This record gives sequence, C-alpha cells and structure tokens, in this order.
Amino acid sequence: MSAVTARPQDEVIKVRNLVNRFGSQTVHEQLDLDVRRGEILGVVGGSGTGKSVLLRSIVGLLRPTSGQVQVFGEDLLNLSPERRSLVERRFGVLFQNGALFSSLNVVENVAMPLIEHAGLGRPDAQQLAGVKLALAGLPAGTETKYPAELSGGMVKRAALARSLSLDPEILFLDEPTAGLDPISAAAFDQLILTLRDALGLTVFLVTHDLDTLYTTCDRVAVLSQKKVLVIGPIDEVAKTDDAWVQSYFHGPRGRAAEDARAAELSHEVK
Repeated sequence: MSAVTARPQDEVIKVRNLVNRFGSQTVHEQLDLDVRRGEILGVVGGSGTGKSVLLRSIVGLLRPTSGQVQVFGEDLLNLSPERRSLVERRFGVLFQNGALFSSLNVVENVAMPLIEHAGLGRPDAQQLAGVKLALAGLPAGTETKYPAELSGGMVKRAALARSLSLDPEILFLDEPTAGLDPISAAAFDQLILTLRDALGLTVFLVTHDLDTLYTTCDRVAVLSQKKVLVIGPIDEVAKTDDAWVQSYFHGPRGRAAEDARAAELSHEVK
C-alpha cells in the first residue's frame, strides 16, 4: 500500500451536499466526499448507511434527490446523455455478485463492453478480452467456461476483467471479497494493489472486510448519521470517538486484522 498525497486538483471525484431519499426514508443528508487520484479509498459503515447507494449515485445508476456529483471535474447530473456516456466510460464497476451474463461464457462477458461501447468486431474484442482475463489472474482455459461453472473467486476475477475492459481510470468495487474464503480474499486484495500500481487506477472500494481495509486502503471513509462521519488513514479513523467505529475497528476481528498488518510490515522491514 502506498500513501497518496494529493492537491485539490487531484480530486477525481467530488460529492457535495448529496441527498438520497426513498419515500420517507433518508439515507444520505448533505453528504460530502472527495476521492483523490491514484488512491484506494475504502468506504465502510453499518447496515443501512447507504454504502452501495453512494456508489450507485456516483456511477450514475441512481439519480440523487439533490446535490452535486463531479467526476473528472464534470457535473454528471447536468451533462448531456452523450457527454455523460463518454465520462462514464472512464470508470469500471465490479458489482457484489459479479453480475455476469449467465448465457455468455467468460470471454464473451468480458468482450461485451468492447463490442457495445468501443465498436470492436467480435474477434478483436475477444482477443483483447483474453488480455483482460490474464490481467485479472484467470488461468488459460477459463475463457470458455460459463459463470455457473466457476468458483466464487473466479467469478469475481471474471467480473473484474470485464470492469477493466474499457481501460478505466476509476474502478468501483462493491464488496469484492464478499463470499470468498480467506486465501482467495487475500489473493484478490493483492491483485487490486497490483492493478492500481500497474495501471494507475483510482479505486473506490465498498467493503466490510477488515483485512481488505488494512491491506489495500490509503484512506477509509466511515458513513454514519447519513453523512461521512470521518475520513483519513485507517489508523487515524480507528481513533474516532464513535461507538460503531470503536466496535468495528477494535473488536476481535479488527484487532486480528491490525495485528496481521503489523506482522506483515515487520516481515517486510526484515
């Protein structure tokens, strides 16, 4: 993990005064958030705090009740459909369940955005899709399998390959290690770090996985009370005087994740 120091002009996502209401339920109220170029930002919070709702608001899958969402300096909510489509092509999204098309094999799933949005012919799209699958760490022979034939970890990697298909600058990950065994989850964490460093990605990461937070994130944002309660390096966030933060970061699992990171850093120093 490499710390990211950014100037204001390096903020690739700016959310201001965001409000999300569903009927009588208010999920976000005047929420502000900045995401810096090249960082991995982890977003955490208790159940119902709207982590995935925030992600969907930023990527354009959900229109907020009010507020402003800027990506690459452009106000997505006020762009023409054509201009907004061009901006949205600059980020990729990995949904929690992978969201692969069950009727398409792996390489067809990854090639789909290249055919629909980049205008490539099927042979060229599938050849490039093979490169993306290799980047995501899927072994040769996987490309002809269908989603139902894949393990949970392989589904995540195939979905990751698809999210990388259009060479995005920002990668949105919604619970990427959910449902994975510890070994697969740790391997996925390392893959995200490798891809961020190799491709210069900015990563917006919704997760509840403490190991993922300690392993990958430059900063962590905690959603609470319908806003971003605190944002910063994980060690600073963990000191916040808030009952949920203290329970989350300093409970048995939090202590175990922190100890594991300390042991890893000690090993690297040696």
